[in-house]
Amino acid sequence: MSRTVPRHGTVRPPHPDTSSWSTDPYADALRNGHGPLFLRRTDGWLLPLDVERWCAGADSADLSALHRCEGPVLDIGCGPGRLVAALAARGHRALGIDVSEAAVARTLRLGGSALHRSVFEPLPGEGRWGTVLLVDGNIGIGGDPRGLLHRTAALLAPGGLLIAETAPQDIDERVRVRLDDGRADRAAPAAPFPWARLGTPALLRCAGLLGWTAVDQWEADGRTFVSLRRSRSVLTTSQSADSTNSAAVISSQLPRNTSGESPLAGS
Repeated sequence: MSRTVPRHGTVRPPHPDTSSWSTDPYADALRNGHGPLFLRRTDGWLLPLDVERWCAGADSADLSALHRCEGPVLDIGCGPGRLVAALAARGHRALGIDVSEAAVARTLRLGGSALHRSVFEPLPGEGRWGTVLLVDGNIGIGGDPRGLLHRTAALLAPGGLLIAETAPQDIDERVRVRLDDGRADRAAPAAPFPWARLGTPALLRCAGLLGWTAVDQWEADGRTFVSLRRSRSVLTTSQSADSTNSAAVISSQLPRNTSGESPLAGS
């Protein structure tokens, strides 16, 4: 598989195809505010996706994670934006990113800041975020938790915090799935893509091998979470000189929130 070499010779790892999250089943579910919507494994097994909860306001389990956030927050795979909106309402500087245009549009309507972007593309504020969120199963993005943890480390400031939601079971699987809303009248099924599911023990094992420090783990309303701290001394392979050279203009690259302040202003 080829890799793209940007300016200053830094090698960025290839990112997985995320186009499936822009297909009709997901966009339709977000526009309607409800499912049914599933991830269908190649063997036919179905994982229900909780679209109704995603499209509602932040609940008590969400708030248990948001109360732990430090500094400016990047929500990876923000979906319809309930977490970004909740953070903004509480005066937190936050930005959501999502590969679905429907998700970004809904986040913006809620008053949050969001970009139509993959986590594996260049992002504003790389190396300066205080907290990164991987909630609602988003530790599975790309089907490669190790690669996603490397990428997350590059986005965080030294000593920054990752808050991830894990599977409630002790599970560690890499699969290919596709989005499925149960409709038989679609012209063609959504394309399959790689996904991963990790329980807390599996995530802690993987993160420990990469130098992350476990800070906390907890359960709220049947959902399980882990917080991890990025080493202050780790320099990840995706950090580059252009991140440092552009530090002065990063703030202006971010969308403005309702207060007129960009998420990284004053950080």
